[in-house]
Amino acid sequence: MTAHDERALVRQIEGHLLLAAAREEGRTAAVRLGSRLGRLTDTQRDDVERQFEAEYLALARLSWHRTAERAEELRRAYEARYRALRARLLACCVLGCAVLAATVLLTLAATA
Repeated sequence: MTAHDERALVRQIEGHLLLAAAREEGRTAAVRLGSRLGRLTDTQRDDVERQFEAEYLALARLSWHRTAERAEELRRAYEARYRALRARLLACCVLGCAVLAATVLLTLAATA
């Protein structure tokens, strides 16, 4: 198994664990909501809890999707900024070397 395969497997496991945690949070919140609705029959309470859990999970997925999109936007912006800074640093180094070389050549020419 390559390092890339291992990272992909870890991401997949993390995704399953995150989904399981969100489902459990949704179930817990649904049961809490259902217990507050005392007038409902057991069937109605189960239906409300099931719908609440499904809606909770849908909202969690939407939130994850938006977070992933924003992270990708930030990654692209930071990479572009890093490339620009790296190019500027390289230009400054080349310019510094050119100035240093010119200074050495002028000094040698003046002493000769």
